[in-house]
Amino acid sequence: MRRSTREILIKRAFMATAVTSLAVLALIMVFLFMEGLPAFSFVSVKGFLLGMDWYPTDEANPAYGILPLIVASGAVTALSSLVAIPLGVMTAVYLAEIASPRVRAVVKPIVEMLASLPSVVIGFFGMVVMAPFLQEFLDIPVGLNLANAALMLAFMSVPTIASVSEDAIYAVPRELKEASFALGATHLETLARVTIPASLSGIGTAVILGMSRAIGETMVVLMVAGGAAVIPDSLWSPVRPMPASIAAEMAEAPFRGHHYHALFATAMVLFLVTLCFNILADNISHKHSQTGSASL
Repeated sequence: MRRSTREILIKRAFMATAVTSLAVLALIMVFLFMEGLPAFSFVSVKGFLLGMDWYPTDEANPAYGILPLIVASGAVTALSSLVAIPLGVMTAVYLAEIASPRVRAVVKPIVEMLASLPSVVIGFFGMVVMAPFLQEFLDIPVGLNLANAALMLAFMSVPTIASVSEDAIYAVPRELKEASFALGATHLETLARVTIPASLSGIGTAVILGMSRAIGETMVVLMVAGGAAVIPDSLWSPVRPMPASIAAEMAEAPFRGHHYHALFATAMVLFLVTLCFNILADNISHKHSQTGSASL
């Protein structure tokens, strides 16, 4: 077989794979909207998004307001990001610019291994170890709460943020750092004013990916968030984010019933939020992209 023929076949195979992936994603999205949009025939968009009560199984007076679920998802994601972003970025800076090659060779695989931990393992740790510890140490009524969920999601997000950010920092052209040193800048000044600004594209993408994983995580928040569909008034309040509600109730919802369509509508909201995160990550990636370096 000629080389040109092999290249054409390989090109078509890659094209077919890409088209198949896009088609599958498009079909999933179409199915999601087909099953979710009928929910707005028995509840208004405003009542659905801004409603304070979520009682879809009440036969006499069902309520389909998901505002507590949205607030819970936002609160858990925000709190986990406050912990995960500084830790992840600082870990990446240390591995890429400060750690010795021997330390980096040991720590880097460990960080990547932590990123591959199953979410059910992290959820089990939060439920069996962290929840009793928080309940006893802080003297609170229940250890399954907003703070516990945020800590577990931060634990999940740190390896992802650190790994992607470290690759972005490590890829900064050497000439940029050498030019900074040649002008008399210290290592810390070079990190703050050259290396990190030059890698903002990758760091921003890593942060958004970490937040997307946090807001879309199901098993951890299902196990450690507490499961109360109310707006939290403190860090120790049980909450019920959108993924947890979908996972907990979909199996018991009557097929094509109101509860079923309301859960799919909730999934639509979650999908749109995640889509916005991905679009934001893409914009950050292009806005701060490093096109190269000039050298003799």
